[in-house]
Amino acid sequence: MKRLIVMLVLGCMALGAAFARGTSETGGGGNSSQAPAAPAPYTIEVSGSTSVSPLMELLAAAYKKLRGNVTININGTGSSDGIKAAAAGTSELGMSSRELSATEKGLGLTELVIAIDGIAVIVNGNNPVANLTLEQIRDVYTGVITDWSAVTGGAKKGKIAVVSREPGSGTRGAFEEIVKFQDKLLAGATEFDGTGAVKAEVSRNADAIGYISLGSVDTSVKTVNVNGVAASTANVVNGTYKIARPFIVLYKKAAVKPETQSFLTWIMSAEAQKIVGKSWISVK
Repeated sequence: MKRLIVMLVLGCMALGAAFARGTSETGGGGNSSQAPAAPAPYTIEVSGSTSVSPLMELLAAAYKKLRGNVTININGTGSSDGIKAAAAGTSELGMSSRELSATEKGLGLTELVIAIDGIAVIVNGNNPVANLTLEQIRDVYTGVITDWSAVTGGAKKGKIAVVSREPGSGTRGAFEEIVKFQDKLLAGATEFDGTGAVKAEVSRNADAIGYISLGSVDTSVKTVNVNGVAASTANVVNGTYKIARPFIVLYKKAAVKPETQSFLTWIMSAEAQKIVGKSWISVK
């Protein structure tokens, strides 16, 4: 009997030790399964066109809701700077609102067109001008036409305050190319860095004329019809409004990290292109 009692005690001690080992190895619950680790934080650096930036900010905000571990930093520096940054690797993604030059196309960048945008010609809300031809716009921006009376039939008089974007701006490059006055901008024209600055100047100056992304138009300025066609998304789509250009994202394909590739893939999805279509033109 004593021998039986000793054996039972030893058996219980062994079972207890085994249970203790199992509890220690599994974190106290005896269950070896563990919750999957949270995705590591990742930051995507994006720089370039100030015209593309508002769209990129909308896309970044929507993507953050889907992938909370991903932060997208957007720096509006101009199309030329964005192209250079993507090529140099200082930004993983660059933004351009103009086609690349032959030299830039030799930098080894992949081009992804994410939207199409119109460029609206804008004037102060109190300006009676309603329509300009492409030729008149070209003449204004090259200094052939200098007074509002020449294009308003005398309804408005006064020297035209020509407002443009800075050299290297994608919006400026596309506008000058389409209207056909490349490198012929009127000497003395006021040049601004960024869409917001152009819009603010035209809004406050009754004699000013400028141009901005169609997606950035608001009630602070008035758009002018071009060749009798209103600046609208529908008219860009149907081809009747001619002042339009692509929004391009640029990157070094071999250097793009998986998180960034996932973001690029999502941008071209129906969900993201629906966001594009609210103020710009979807490419899907």
